[in-house]
Amino acid sequence: MQGFSAAPGTQGPLAEVPAKGKHRIWRWAVLIAVGGFLFGFDTGVISGALLYIRSDFHLNSFEQGSVVSVLVLGSMIGALGSGRIADRIGRRRILGLEGLVFLAGTALAVFSTGYGTLIAARLVLGLAVGAASATVPVYLSEIAPKEIRGRVLTLNQLLITVGILIAYLVNLAFSGAGNWRAMIAVGALPALVMVLASLFLVPESPAWSLVHGRKDQARAMITSVANQATADQLVERFERHRESGSANDDRKTGWRELLGPAVRPALIVGLTLAAIQQFGGINTIIYYAPTIIEQTGLTASNAIFYSIAIGVINLTMTLVAIKLIDRAGRRVLLVGSLSAMAVTLVLLGLSFAAGWSPVASLAFMVLYIASYAVGLGPVFWALIGEIFPPRARAGGSSASTAVNWASNFVVSLVFLPVANALGQGPTFWIFAVVSLIGALFVARFVPETKGRDFSEVDDDLQARFGHGHGRG
Repeated sequence: MQGFSAAPGTQGPLAEVPAKGKHRIWRWAVLIAVGGFLFGFDTGVISGALLYIRSDFHLNSFEQGSVVSVLVLGSMIGALGSGRIADRIGRRRILGLEGLVFLAGTALAVFSTGYGTLIAARLVLGLAVGAASATVPVYLSEIAPKEIRGRVLTLNQLLITVGILIAYLVNLAFSGAGNWRAMIAVGALPALVMVLASLFLVPESPAWSLVHGRKDQARAMITSVANQATADQLVERFERHRESGSANDDRKTGWRELLGPAVRPALIVGLTLAAIQQFGGINTIIYYAPTIIEQTGLTASNAIFYSIAIGVINLTMTLVAIKLIDRAGRRVLLVGSLSAMAVTLVLLGLSFAAGWSPVASLAFMVLYIASYAVGLGPVFWALIGEIFPPRARAGGSSASTAVNWASNFVVSLVFLPVANALGQGPTFWIFAVVSLIGALFVARFVPETKGRDFSEVDDDLQARFGHGHGRG
C-alpha cells in the first residue's frame, strides 16, 4: 500500500483531500520529519566538534575518521533492523523508540571521558540515525495522498539539510570557547520533540493499521483528514483486495522477494543509486568541510564560519528541488545533478592541486553542494519509495538504505587517509568519475516516475532492463 492507495496501480480515495486535511497531514509530516532533522544534525555537528575533540582526546587521523564513520556503521545496523520492528509494533511506536535512542546517544557523547566512550556514543546515535532514515520515509509515504506524495517525501531531505545547517550554526556559536560538548548537547532538544510527537501528536499510519486488522483506528485517522465516507471507501477497498489475495502482497516483504526476476531491476536501481550518492563524495564535504577549508590556511573558527555557506546553499537548493520534483521529473533532475557534480568536483580538485585561493575552493564546494541538493540528494529518497512494488517496498527501501549507509561508512572512513596519501585534488577527481558514471547509469536504467502509477513505472523499468512486461 502506498500512501492512501489501496492497491498497486489504483488511485486511492484520498486523491482529493480537503485543504484542512492536507494542512493536518503536513503538520504530522513535519513532526515526524524531526527524525530527518536529527539525521542531519548528528551527521553535521561532528564536523565542527571534531576540530576540538581531536586535541582534547589527542586523536590521530584514523581515530578522527572512526569517530565520524562509526555513526555510519551503527546506521547500517539500525536501517537493517528497523523495518521488521516497524512492521511488528507500528510506525508511531518505533519513531518514539528512535527518539529515546537519540537522547541516550546524545547524553553518552556529551559526558564521554575519552575516545572509547565517544565511539560508543556515536555508535548508539548511529543506530537511531539509521533507523530513522529507514522509517521516516515509510511513515511519510503512508500518510500522504498521491497528489502531494512527492513533496511530502522530499520533506525528509529538507529537514536533513536544515539539521545540517543548524549543526553548523551551533558549531559556530560554541567555537569561540571550543565547547564541543555543548555543540552535541543541542541535539537532545529535537530528540525530545520526536519522542513527545510520537506519543501524543501524530496518528498511526493507516496502512499499518489496516494490515494489522485495526480498521477502526485506520478509519478514524482517515476521517480526521477527509470524511467518514472516504474512510469507509478505503477500508472496503482494502478488504476486497485482501479477500482476493492481492492485499497479502503487502506482507510479503522477505529478502527473497527482492531477488525475484520481477523485482530485481528495481533492486539494481535502488542499490546502485544508493552507492553512487555516497561515492559521489557528498559526505566528505558535509563531515569534513571545516577540516578541508582549514587546510587552505584559515583558522578553525573561520573554517566553521565559511562552512555555513555550504549549509545555506544545501537548504536553499533542496527547496528548489521540492518545487521541481513534480514538475521537471526525477530523471531530468538526476542527470543534470550528477553531470554538474562531476564538473564541480573536477574544478574543486584543480583548486587544491594548483593551489588556488581558499575563495575558489569554497566557491566550488558551494556549487557542488548546489548540484547535489537540487537532484541526487532528495530524488534518491523519493525514487526508492516509488520503484518497488508494494509487496517489496519495505524490503527494497531497507536494502537501499543499508547500502547507502555502507557506502557512506567506507567513504567517510577512508577519505582523510586517501586524501593524505594522494592529495585532495586527485581524491575529488575520483568522486568526479563516479558522478559521471552515475549520470550515464540514470540515463540508461532509471525510469521516470513523475505522474505515473506503479504499473507504468514498472513497465518502463522492465523495458530498460530488456525484460518486457516483467511483473509477476
